[in-house]
Amino acid sequence: MISGAVRDELIARYSEPHRRYHTMTHIEDCLAQVAASTDMDETQRALMHAAIWFHDAIYDATRSDNEAESAKLAAERLATAGAEPAFVDEVVRLILLTAGHSVPADDVIGARLVSIDLSILGAEADRYDAYAVAIREEYAHVPEPLYRAGRAAILGRFLESEALFADPLWAERYEVQARANLTREIAALTA
Repeated sequence: MISGAVRDELIARYSEPHRRYHTMTHIEDCLAQVAASTDMDETQRALMHAAIWFHDAIYDATRSDNEAESAKLAAERLATAGAEPAFVDEVVRLILLTAGHSVPADDVIGARLVSIDLSILGAEADRYDAYAVAIREEYAHVPEPLYRAGRAAILGRFLESEALFADPLWAERYEVQARANLTREIAALTA
């Protein structure tokens, strides 16, 4: 479904010079996690691939509508490529979930997508620290004191949640390390 000119367009978007974390590396990491998931059928895989490819296609750290704009782009490109309307609607729904990373308890595929998107939080410490630096670079326009306070507040809200990962497999795999990473970054931000 993601091929030819659409794939080239998305690669170009993920290669924009202002991106440091929301790049093709992030997309490739997410796609690799889908490839390693043995519990999804072909339809679920196709939905996940499309949602992953498009979920950060529009990314401007000065805006708050990136996911909504990415979902619109996905709807346009997928419809033009001949995707079934129900498929397009589900991809749009999945992309929009990545805005708040909150999913209903019975949303298995949504839980998987959001957990994959957040999996960097549970990476080994050095990889997580590189991610944190990349996020800071994407928000270079924000003065340091404001960035520190805002980032610490966001990470604190994550820590307050009962589970960082909606998918139980990702929670089992990443939860403990993610909480350690977030706690460490908050300490650095508030020092």
